[in-house]
Amino acid sequence: MSSVNMNSLMAARNAILNRNNALQDIANKTSNLSGPGQAAPTEKASGPTGFADQLTDAIQEVNKLQATAKANTTAYQMGETNDVAAVMLSKHKASLGFESTLQVRNKLLSAYKDIMNMSV
Repeated sequence: MSSVNMNSLMAARNAILNRNNALQDIANKTSNLSGPGQAAPTEKASGPTGFADQLTDAIQEVNKLQATAKANTTAYQMGETNDVAAVMLSKHKASLGFESTLQVRNKLLSAYKDIMNMSV
């Protein structure tokens, strides 16, 4: 895969993740508006997250995209929906997320091999 394609894939992945984060922020703000008699939801302690946490979150996000794509495909095959564009879009998002995650994994393995080959 050429570097131009890789850069465009990474840019698209980052755009998707940024949009998802913005939507989650909006959802959190609306869910924090509690009416009378309702308890406000508790939030996790916000602090610096480690690389492992970020990697886990990214993998879970890719898993969610793949599950959504599978559900949309099944719904289309069963005749429950006629929106082929939404099905193809969800499949493309899942594919893009998987490819991006695979490239990150390859870079991590390459960095690990480089570190292991360093002389002390």
